[in-house]
Amino acid sequence: MNIADIATRDYAAVDADERLSKVRARFERENPKGFIVTEDSQYQGVINERQLVQSHVQDSAKVRGLVQPAPKVGQQDGVREVARVLVEGGTRTVPVFENEELWGMVTANDILEAVLPNLDALDVSDIYTEQVVSITEETHIGRVINLLREHDISRLPVLDEEDRVTGMVTTHDIAAFAVRDMERQQKGDRSGDRDRVLDIPVYDIMSSPVETTTTDASVERAVERMLENDYSGLVVTPEGDRTVDGIVTKTDVLRALTYTEDEHMDVQVTNVHLLDSLAREQIHERIEAVADKYQKMQVHHAHVRLAEHKERIRGTPLIRCGIRLRTNKGQVAATGEGYGARNAFDVALDKLERRVLELKGVRADEEYRGQLLRKLNEL
Repeated sequence: MNIADIATRDYAAVDADERLSKVRARFERENPKGFIVTEDSQYQGVINERQLVQSHVQDSAKVRGLVQPAPKVGQQDGVREVARVLVEGGTRTVPVFENEELWGMVTANDILEAVLPNLDALDVSDIYTEQVVSITEETHIGRVINLLREHDISRLPVLDEEDRVTGMVTTHDIAAFAVRDMERQQKGDRSGDRDRVLDIPVYDIMSSPVETTTTDASVERAVERMLENDYSGLVVTPEGDRTVDGIVTKTDVLRALTYTEDEHMDVQVTNVHLLDSLAREQIHERIEAVADKYQKMQVHHAHVRLAEHKERIRGTPLIRCGIRLRTNKGQVAATGEGYGARNAFDVALDKLERRVLELKGVRADEEYRGQLLRKLNEL
């Protein structure tokens, strides 16, 4: 299936000289997945809701300051390649070109709707994320924004005092609240009260109740529910319980679409434009070297996520690197920070290897315990 078969010619566009206040208001009114940014009718990049929420840029600034470069895809590109572009670009919208001309756009939802009948072969347990950052109902919005930025994520489950999920807060919830608050300030009701917004508890803006799923549910059904309710993710809980086992998102599904049957391990990089001197091939080789040390652990897929902080030293940005391995022994993850992608990756990989060793030790203890019990039963 070529991407032109599911792309649309009807896309949302914004000029690079538009002020951010107007773009934020359009997100509230139109609820697009992102905007194609143009200048003199020429494609410049994309801007999405997460960028607006996580940015400290003033409303009076222009769009060009937040434009995110997005790889172009061609009409003849396949679904697997475009899914990879969406995941690695950290965007839900990608422009489709015919030769050198902007032809249309395709979104994550467009792809998921097209492949939905093929997703019944997967269970949620095959693709969901186990390590979840969560907050409480009393967490302030300012802290929520910092967590979203720090972990480069778009949603956080909200837990009560007994660690049961009671709500979900997303970048969309915060953006919608910020736009409403901005409109009230312009009318004078809360003029000069902007700082207090960051101190409001997340309970006041979270979505509740939360849609949940279980690890044995089919990915097809999970995606159906996301599309039907315009959710970007579902909380994964044990059957009949409200504690959090993990989370499954549309991005997890898109990432699964990129899996191959190749003999070599599949490695995916999100925000690949931050790699600087670190090549994808080096990432692949070094992760595979760690995996090869522990033959009983087979790595099916590796995901490397890079996020840039504002802090710099001699022009080099502080980078946060997260590495997650999906293996036959479960998921293993680690994060690290450093100036430049190479340093951040080195720190994260070192932590990851230690986690792998810990996992190996736990498995060895379990095997020993099983052997001991069998021997005791034989006595």
